[in-house]
Amino acid sequence: MNFPEDCKISPLASVSPDAQIGHGVEIGPFATIESNVVIGDGCKIMNGATICWGTRMGKNNRVFQNAVIGGIPQDLKFHGEETTCEIGDNNTIRECATINRGTASRNKTVVGSGNLIMAYCHIGHDCVFGNNIIISNACQFAGEVEVSDFAVIGGGSLCHQFTRVGRYVMVQGGTRFGKDVPPFTMIGREPAAYEGLNIVGLRRHGYTAEQIAEAQEAYRRIYLCKMNTSQAIASIEAEMPKSEIVNEIVEFVKASKRGIIK
Repeated sequence: MNFPEDCKISPLASVSPDAQIGHGVEIGPFATIESNVVIGDGCKIMNGATICWGTRMGKNNRVFQNAVIGGIPQDLKFHGEETTCEIGDNNTIRECATINRGTASRNKTVVGSGNLIMAYCHIGHDCVFGNNIIISNACQFAGEVEVSDFAVIGGGSLCHQFTRVGRYVMVQGGTRFGKDVPPFTMIGREPAAYEGLNIVGLRRHGYTAEQIAEAQEAYRRIYLCKMNTSQAIASIEAEMPKSEIVNEIVEFVKASKRGIIK
């Protein structure tokens, strides 16, 4: 095997000679690295983890014990097509988490950079996850889910296929949801419902009082003014000043195919 000399690969690991291994990579005992895998510089693959065919991993990721990255989709429409599982940089993927590769639908599953994916989470085929997301223990995401930057998903949450989650969303632990979650909001309860603006999260990330007030007014019209969603969006577009945060809310809601959380 012609891997960089500064790698630390346990003699008890199974590493395909066809895998591309970057500088400074550590691979623990009983880890498995299959063929057609790329692992970037500085990654640490801990004992018992499996990196499957078609995985493309960036730099400085940590994959903990018994996680499985790039496994084939749990989808009966999958017929062995060549697809990928693409992981960015600086992610932490904890014990027994699973991330499946794509199907012919999108050809790839994508997880961005700087994410924390805690133990026993599952990210299904063709999902697209952004950056700096926190997914607490045992969350389950079906295929073709989209989760945007800085979302925080509470432990044990269940997300239906094709659902979208906007930026800076906070999902209460144990929530089941199958509708889109608009940006900057908090959801929870059973059935899942809008619980207000994620004000603490927005303040932590530098949003001003004026921007927060704009988002509050937009969601007041969507959720509290006894208008349907189309009427609320029309009201926002006609009566509220244009701004970056309001435009993001409007465009997210207008693009929703499943409808938004009520």
